[in-house]
Amino acid sequence: MGIFSRTRDIIAANMTDLLDRAEDPAKMIRMIILEMEETLVEVRASAARHIADQKEMRRQIGKLNQVQDGWIEKAELALSRGREDLAKAALTEKQKAADLAEQLHEEISAIDEALGACEADITKLQNKLREARARQNSVSTRLESAHNRTRLREMYAGQKVEDAFSRFELLERRVDYAEGRADAAGLGVQKSLEEEISELRSADKVDAELAALKARVGGGGSAAPSREAE
Repeated sequence: MGIFSRTRDIIAANMTDLLDRAEDPAKMIRMIILEMEETLVEVRASAARHIADQKEMRRQIGKLNQVQDGWIEKAELALSRGREDLAKAALTEKQKAADLAEQLHEEISAIDEALGACEADITKLQNKLREARARQNSVSTRLESAHNRTRLREMYAGQKVEDAFSRFELLERRVDYAEGRADAAGLGVQKSLEEEISELRSADKVDAELAALKARVGGGGSAAPSREAE
């Protein structure tokens, strides 16, 4: 069963109300668009049939006009021969053709009105279809955003994140333990002769730099009183 029962229902439909009442807005908008597209095809097909009917009627009117001309010629011929009865009968047939042509003209006028209504409906349907497609894009974007937010919340608050951080803490403890083992391995180890000599050389360099620094500082201090005396 369709959402809409006919073209007028689609034209009068309120997309917002339909979507607000729908349990699944995305599915509802797809159904609405599908039915609109199908209805639009039907209305166009109806308009095409009306146009074809008009063309056929105009061809018939053209033939009826020729028939009328033929009966007029026959009536004139009958009168020229003194046969008024035949002339009258010919004019009667001519009138029948004229009446039928007039009836076809009236039907063409009625079809013109129907075509005008079809054109107006097609325009309104196209506008509604554009609105529905725009709503479809909006609904799809909103649903995608909502699903993404849900997944992010589940990711931040879910068990997987807690498990991951637990594994990180376990790895950190393993690293601490490995570093502790490395540091402990150096405890109580006697230094080699080369290491002790290297440390002595480093200490000599430090003592030399310290002596030089004291000399520079001492020299600066002795110059200060002479400037004050001046």
